[in-house]
Amino acid sequence: QVQVVESGGGLVQAGGSLRLSCAVSGSIFSRNDISWYRQAPGNERELVAGITSGGSTNYADSVKGRFIISRDNAENTVYLQMSMLKPEDTAVYYCNVFRGGRNLVVINAWGQGTQVTVSS
Repeated sequence: QVQVVESGGGLVQAGGSLRLSCAVSGSIFSRNDISWYRQAPGNERELVAGITSGGSTNYADSVKGRFIISRDNAENTVYLQMSMLKPEDTAVYYCNVFRGGRNLVVINAWGQGTQVTVSS
């Protein structure tokens, strides 16, 4: 079983910062692509940031310049450093662990999410 556990969420004032962690076990972590998604009440789940096994990153336009995704393969953990937080960042943040090829999904695992609330 691949386990994905998010942590680090909480309540923060607008303009503040939080660092989310995604701890992964049960896989060869360095081979995985990791993404952060978020879902606000009434909204669909959206991709926030991703980092590939090779270290390439991508971000939603809404968070570019404010969020940084990184990975520590030695600790089997991906981080999402969130700065200059806005009320619209309020959501449950989910970590997704993915590994696949053209014809086979090896891993597609989700955590339970961590709540981020940004007050104005």
